Amino acid sequence: MQEYAHLIACNKDVLGGAPVFIGTRVPAKTLLDYLRKGHSIDDFLDDFPTVTPQQAQALLASFETLLMASV
Repeated sequence: MQEYAHLIACNKDVLGGAPVFIGTRVPAKTLLDYLRKGHSIDDFLDDFPTVTPQQAQALLASFETLLMASV
Protein backbone atom coordinates (compact mmCIF):
# COMPACT_ATOMS: atom_id res chain seq x y z
CA MET A 1 0.00 0.00 0.00
CA GLN A 2 2.99 2.27 0.50
CA GLU A 3 3.41 2.79 -3.26
CA TYR A 4 -0.03 4.45 -3.29
CA ALA A 5 0.62 6.68 -0.26
CA HIS A 6 0.56 9.81 -2.42
CA LEU A 7 -2.88 8.85 -3.81
CA ILE A 8 -4.84 7.13 -1.07
CA ALA A 9 -4.97 7.07 2.71
CA CYS A 10 -6.27 4.58 5.23
CA ASN A 11 -7.37 5.79 8.63
CA LYS A 12 -9.52 3.71 10.97
CA ASP A 13 -11.40 6.89 11.91
CA VAL A 14 -12.38 7.59 8.29
CA LEU A 15 -14.86 5.10 6.82
CA GLY A 16 -13.52 2.35 9.05
CA GLY A 17 -10.09 2.41 7.42
CA ALA A 18 -11.22 1.96 3.81
CA PRO A 19 -8.69 3.35 1.30
CA VAL A 20 -9.86 6.84 0.35
CA PHE A 21 -8.51 9.49 -1.99
CA ILE A 22 -6.12 11.74 -0.04
CA GLY A 23 -7.91 14.74 1.45
CA THR A 24 -11.37 13.25 0.91
CA ARG A 25 -13.76 10.72 2.38
CA VAL A 26 -14.29 9.13 -1.06
CA PRO A 27 -13.32 5.46 -1.20
CA ALA A 28 -10.88 4.69 -4.03
CA LYS A 29 -13.03 1.65 -4.85
CA THR A 30 -15.89 3.98 -5.78
CA LEU A 31 -14.03 5.04 -8.92
CA LEU A 32 -13.72 1.41 -10.00
CA ASP A 33 -17.37 0.79 -9.18
CA TYR A 34 -18.37 3.71 -11.41
CA LEU A 35 -16.26 2.49 -14.30
CA ARG A 36 -17.47 -1.09 -13.90
CA LYS A 37 -21.08 0.12 -14.15
CA GLY A 38 -20.33 1.94 -17.41
CA HIS A 39 -20.07 5.46 -16.03
CA SER A 40 -17.33 7.80 -17.17
CA ILE A 41 -14.59 9.38 -15.10
CA ASP A 42 -16.38 12.68 -15.66
CA ASP A 43 -19.54 11.23 -14.08
CA PHE A 44 -17.47 10.15 -11.08
CA LEU A 45 -15.81 13.57 -10.77
CA ASP A 46 -19.18 15.34 -11.06
CA ASP A 47 -20.59 13.21 -8.24
CA PHE A 48 -17.46 13.47 -6.06
CA PRO A 49 -16.07 16.99 -6.56
CA THR A 50 -13.57 16.63 -3.71
CA VAL A 51 -11.59 14.22 -5.90
CA THR A 52 -9.48 16.00 -8.50
CA PRO A 53 -9.14 14.78 -12.08
CA GLN A 54 -5.43 14.36 -11.40
CA GLN A 55 -6.12 12.06 -8.45
CA ALA A 56 -8.48 9.88 -10.47
CA GLN A 57 -6.11 9.66 -13.44
CA ALA A 58 -3.12 8.92 -11.20
CA LEU A 59 -4.95 6.09 -9.47
CA LEU A 60 -5.96 4.54 -12.78
CA ALA A 61 -2.38 4.90 -14.07
CA SER A 62 -1.11 3.17 -10.93
CA PHE A 63 -3.53 0.30 -11.47
CA GLU A 64 -2.34 0.00 -15.07
CA THR A 65 1.30 -0.09 -13.93
CA LEU A 66 0.44 -2.76 -11.37
CA LEU A 67 -1.30 -4.87 -14.00
CA MET A 68 1.53 -4.54 -16.50
CA ALA A 69 4.10 -5.49 -13.85
CA SER A 70 2.30 -8.76 -13.21
CA VAL A 71 2.43 -9.85 -16.88
